[in-house]
Amino acid sequence: MLRFRVTTYNIHKGFSQFNQRMMVHELRERLRHLDTDIVFLQEVQGLHLRHAERHGDWPALPQHEFLAEDLWANTAYGRNVIYDHGHHGNAVLSRFPIVESHNQDVTHLRFERRGLLHCRVRLPDERVLHCVCVHLSLFGRSRRRQMGALADFLGARMDADEPLIIAGDFNDWRNRADNLLGERLGLTEVFGGAGGRPVRSFPAALPLFRLDRIYVRGLQVEGAELHHGRPWSLISDHAALTADLRCHAL
Repeated sequence: MLRFRVTTYNIHKGFSQFNQRMMVHELRERLRHLDTDIVFLQEVQGLHLRHAERHGDWPALPQHEFLAEDLWANTAYGRNVIYDHGHHGNAVLSRFPIVESHNQDVTHLRFERRGLLHCRVRLPDERVLHCVCVHLSLFGRSRRRQMGALADFLGARMDADEPLIIAGDFNDWRNRADNLLGERLGLTEVFGGAGGRPVRSFPAALPLFRLDRIYVRGLQVEGAELHHGRPWSLISDHAALTADLRCHAL
């Protein structure tokens, strides 16, 4: 029986709430403390030339590579927002091989670039696990379009019996994702289960809004944990979510 742990975290580009302090080194240590097999990250800074000039300890590597170094041998990065001094997007870090990755553009509004980072991960028992890291729109209509695009994308690229994880920042405080993803893709949220509600995850100091999620299919949830309050609230404005999962026997 194969067991593994996953985490999702909106890392706020490596800065604390309101961008008061650069926290990427503390972030790296906290992620390692979780001892996670697959990490889904949002707001990952792939490049920022100005931060590199202003901060003497700014990592030379892209954030996803810096965070993964010596622990997660496999990484994928989806560049979504590009500007003259850099770019940022979503990333997946994995102890298991990432055999294929693709960043699907699901932008609805020109001023709000969004993508779905899809990875095919080879588990130790040789089966393929589909992992999708998402950071959806702030606007309800755009979110609905993006979730529909996500269901269409996966429906065309994976078999119905293959295990699937979709995790990230859904910005879905009205909890519309459960019905759409449950009906279209047969997914269950790890905290809410069937018919429950996702956990409150924002802001990290005292969570009020249910923005961050981990949805699964073809996997058994053995436990789920919200990481909020100090020291997490000093690192990012979002809480981190962790789930312990088990694969069904082949």
